[in-house]
Amino acid sequence: MRCVNDLSLRARIEQYYATVPLMFADVEEFGPLRLFVRKAAGAPYYGGPNHAQPTAADAATVTAADIAQVRTRQRELGVPEAFEWLAEVAPSLRGRIEAAGLPVAERPLMTLDPHHPLPPQPLPEGVTVRALEADDPALPAALAVPHLAFAEEGTAVGSAGRPELTVVAEKLTADGTVATTRPTIRADHKTVVAALAPDGTPLAVGHYHPANGTTEIGGIGTLPTARRQGLAAAVAAALAAHARDHGVRTIFLAYAEESVARIYARLGFRPACTTLLIANQPARS
Repeated sequence: MRCVNDLSLRARIEQYYATVPLMFADVEEFGPLRLFVRKAAGAPYYGGPNHAQPTAADAATVTAADIAQVRTRQRELGVPEAFEWLAEVAPSLRGRIEAAGLPVAERPLMTLDPHHPLPPQPLPEGVTVRALEADDPALPAALAVPHLAFAEEGTAVGSAGRPELTVVAEKLTADGTVATTRPTIRADHKTVVAALAPDGTPLAVGHYHPANGTTEIGGIGTLPTARRQGLAAAVAAALAAHARDHGVRTIFLAYAEESVARIYARLGFRPACTTLLIANQPARS
């Protein structure tokens, strides 16, 4: 499958990565690197090149001391010592990060043709897919689904199911994650789409954060006991359709496994000739 080698697309993606975290995080500068520091409860952000001036952040100017400073600050904050950047923007940074002892993983990006049709995907009987409102009673469990999905990576049916979902949902409610997420949904900064069982239990979920007509679809995960029913594809298609309906023209996503990429390809996503590099953190979808 040929990739979409579009420099303007890459620029939009790079600008997106520079903009979206600012909705939820402050920025701390460390020479040519920066660290996004979340303002409230939620998944911690990462360090990386200064996205506003990416050409200044290649390994020619990033030193071991710069990386060490960011990691020290992350330890002070109690967050993972994680980094993230586009490979094509800072092509030599990977070597410096790996030399510092952090594992680096590749997450190729795929983009959706803005004119590609997105018909609703088939669903098991009784399952529905919809965007969740800020006060939706299903929201705590929906936010819990990716935690269980990413803990059991892959597409095979796993062991975590409804009892585990309840435990994680209660934890996210107690630590403030749910309360912090509600206003971001209310302000249209975040859209959460879930595939729901007939009793309202979230079986698969994903989200997107729009900025300047661009968005990354992320956090797509299926409750391990509910896999192999086409739920992730249905959620991804619904997210993309919802984003289009709300003025988003550039839609992209990252993937960790070829089996997952094939699901997205069937929906019309194509490789974007751009790779996200992430150090010391799991995939977002």
